Amino acid sequence: MNTEVSAWMDSLNPKQQEAVGAPYGSLLVLAGAGSGKTRVLVHRIAWLISEQQASAHGILAVTFTNKAAGEMRSRLHQMLGMEAEGMWVGTFHGLSHRLLRLHYEQAGLPQNFQVLDSDDQLQLIRRIFKTLQINEDRFEPKKVQGYINRKKDEGIRAKSLPPVEGSYDRTMQEVYREYERICKDNGVVDFSELLLLTYETLKENEELLEHYQARFKHFLVDEFQDTNTIQYRWLSLLAKKAQSVTVVGDDDQSIYGWRGAKVENIYRFEKDYKGTQVVRLEQNYRSTNTILSAANSLISNNDNRFGKTLWTEGSDGERISLYSAFNEEDEALYVVREIRKWLEQGIRYNDIGILYRSNAQSRVLEEAFVRAGLPYTIYGGMRFFERAEIKDALAYLRLASNTNDDTAFRRVINVPPRGFGEKSFQKVDELSQLLGCSHWEAAQKAIEDRLLSARAENSLRQFCEIIKRL
Repeated sequence: MNTEVSAWMDSLNPKQQEAVGAPYGSLLVLAGAGSGKTRVLVHRIAWLISEQQASAHGILAVTFTNKAAGEMRSRLHQMLGMEAEGMWVGTFHGLSHRLLRLHYEQAGLPQNFQVLDSDDQLQLIRRIFKTLQINEDRFEPKKVQGYINRKKDEGIRAKSLPPVEGSYDRTMQEVYREYERICKDNGVVDFSELLLLTYETLKENEELLEHYQARFKHFLVDEFQDTNTIQYRWLSLLAKKAQSVTVVGDDDQSIYGWRGAKVENIYRFEKDYKGTQVVRLEQNYRSTNTILSAANSLISNNDNRFGKTLWTEGSDGERISLYSAFNEEDEALYVVREIRKWLEQGIRYNDIGILYRSNAQSRVLEEAFVRAGLPYTIYGGMRFFERAEIKDALAYLRLASNTNDDTAFRRVINVPPRGFGEKSFQKVDELSQLLGCSHWEAAQKAIEDRLLSARAENSLRQFCEIIKRL
C-alpha cells in the first residue's frame, strides 16, 4: 500500500477500513445514520483505482441525487489529483437517460426524444380522459398517474397486464395502453420509462448488453434500501459479470415505500449474491449519546431488520423533551413560547429551525408567528424548473426540436395569449385524432384547408412561424 493510500486508510475507523479494503466480490455495507457512508463509498472507489489499479472507465457508481454524484466526483478529484474521467456516476434515472441518448435507435426512440416531468405526464393523462370520455370525478388523474408509474416501477407493461373483470380496473388498463401509445407516437418518455426502457433495451440487445457487462467491472450503489423492483433488475442485469458489487444502505432508514422502494432488496441482495461480505458501520459522528440511545431503543421494536446499534464517542448532550399538544393551535403556541425563551437567552433567529411533516402544517405556525411578531423564512417552495415560465420556455425548445411533442404544443399554443382559445385547439385536437397525426401536423392541415376562424388561423400561422424559426 503506497503512502498516500495509507494516509487515507488511517483517517478511517476500523469498520470503515474493512469496508473500503474488502476483497473483490459482493459487499453489503449496513451504514447507520451519520456513520460516514458517503466517505466509505468515495474511499472505496479511490482504493479500487489507486491500490487495485482498476480503470475509472470500468467503474459505475449510482447515487441517490445528482448533487451527491457531483460531490463524489469532487472528492475523488481531491483524493486522486485527477478527473474521474470515464467513470459513470449518477442516479439510476440519470444513467438510464445517458444510455438511451447513446442508444436511442435500439430503444426505438427518435434521436431528440424528450422527457416528460410529472406535470407534463398529468396533463397527458387528462387529455386521454377527454378522448376516452372518462369522468374525472370517478377516476382521479393523479391516481391513474400513480398507477402507471407503479406498474412501470414493477417492470409491467400495459400489454402484460392480465384481464380483469371490474370496470374500474379495465379503465385503468385502457388509460395505461393509450398513454403508452401516445408517448411512443410523440417520441417522449417519463421518468419511470427511463429505467424500464433501458432495462428492456439491454435485455433485448445481446451485443449491447455484453458490451456494457464487459466494460463495467465494479459497481457501487448508495441508498440501496430505497431501490425499487426495476432498479434491482437493472443492476442485476448489468452487474452479472462484475468483479465487485458494493451496495450501501440502511434498512432502518427506508422511507420511500410509498413510491415503490422495496427495503426487501437489501435482504434479497445477500441471498442473490452468494458469499456476500456484510460490514456494519455503527459509529455515529452526527448525534449525541442521548439521541442515539433513544433511536436504538425505538428501532429495536422492529424485528424485521438486520440489526445494529449506533454509538458515538461524543458527549451525552441535552436530554430529549416531549410536549404533547392539545391540537395544532396549542402546538404552534408552544413553539412560539420556546422561541421567545431562547431569544431571551441570546440565541439568534438564524440558529432556530422548525421541522414539520408536510407543507400543510406551516399555515398554523405562520399565523402564530405573525401574531407574535416573530420573523420567519419558509424553505422548500417551488423548484426552479417547476415554475410556469420556465416550463413554458422549455416547452418552446422541446417543440422546436421535436414538432411531434404534443404535450409541448398544447402547453404553449396560446402562451403568451395570442387569440388561439380552447375551442380552436379542440378543432386541431379532433383533426389530429381523425388523421392519426401529431398536433403540429394537424395544425398545418387546419391552416391549409381553412378550418379555423380568420383570427385563430392567423394566430396559429404566426405561432408555427415562431417554431420554424427556432
